[in-house]
Amino acid sequence: MHNVTFDFSDFHRHGAAFYDFLLLRKQIFVDQLGWDVPHNGEVEMDQYDTPEAHYSVVIHKGRVVGGARAMSTTAVWGPHSYMLRDAHLGKLDHIPPEILPTDIATPEVWECTRLVISDALETQQDRATCLRLIVDGLVGRARDNGAREMICLSSLALMRALRQTGYDVSRYGPTYRNGEDGRVYAALRMPAEFAHTGRIPASKVTHLATKARPMLQGAA
Repeated sequence: MHNVTFDFSDFHRHGAAFYDFLLLRKQIFVDQLGWDVPHNGEVEMDQYDTPEAHYSVVIHKGRVVGGARAMSTTAVWGPHSYMLRDAHLGKLDHIPPEILPTDIATPEVWECTRLVISDALETQQDRATCLRLIVDGLVGRARDNGAREMICLSSLALMRALRQTGYDVSRYGPTYRNGEDGRVYAALRMPAEFAHTGRIPASKVTHLATKARPMLQGAA
């Protein structure tokens, strides 16, 4: 199992990894969770998949088994900034504006979105390893561009898994229950630091129950 990171300028160097990540997103967010997000019969791709985005993808036995997206909170592409800020500004129907308590726009803070892990990974250890590789890949990209903190919109279940995997994650703002999948979400924040590996035995890492849990809520 290994990680690759890329943006629009170099995703061609990694074969079909970017497209396969979009395929996996469609399987999870649309087919399993029933989110009302832009997609066709094969892939899910939304308004935040732009040249401002960076990607961290995990490959196992030649297949994409997980991935996520990140961008600076200074990102702007057409009428959109980043997901949590657009929600804060009332632009996203499925996410309440109060989910982000304050307006954030600084190169020192990056937002993570669209984290998925494939059902093909069935053991606790494999899923924990995949999660760590994904997030460490995003952290590396963010740190290389001057970031000191990461934010995201996450289910509370995945917040616990991130903590157990070795990230200093805390809740940032109120919770809300998503009407599409019934899960409780909140904005989270953490230092842009790599996982503190070895802190918790793999046998105690929470199984990412019901398999591929999203880190962030999708924008309609």
